[in-house]
Amino acid sequence: MNAAPIDADEPWMRELHADTGYLLYRLGLRSGQLFNTFLQESGLRLRHYAVLRFLATCEGALQRELSARLGYDPSAIVGLVDDLEKQGFAERRPAPDDRRSRIVVLTERGRAFLRGTDQAGLRVTNELLDPLDPAERETLHALLLRIAGDGLA
Repeated sequence: MNAAPIDADEPWMRELHADTGYLLYRLGLRSGQLFNTFLQESGLRLRHYAVLRFLATCEGALQRELSARLGYDPSAIVGLVDDLEKQGFAERRPAPDDRRSRIVVLTERGRAFLRGTDQAGLRVTNELLDPLDPAERETLHALLLRIAGDGLA
């Protein structure tokens, strides 16, 4: 059974589209859907990608640091890192300053995967922002950074 097409002139739809928070929510969903579609080929999801991108900025991180920095539940981080290890994109190693602790590090295969995702990320962004000209894109980006402020993970 197919859903009926949505009429943007419906009063309830106009009300939703008047709500900036709702529009941001819908844009976030759409962005995640597009990027997850690309990532599905590798068996990963956006959450895995976020872990990999974070690991690319450091020499390794404790799982509790990944949890705190990315805002993910600690139990979710364990599963995400397990998945990344199975793919060969990350590995757990003894922490240099505490051999009882393990840090998660990005492997060379993980770095290569990230390099390969750069074009896909650009395609997703271009698809989402197609209605905007370059100056409008820059303005939108600057405004989103300002709104996100310290809340960016």
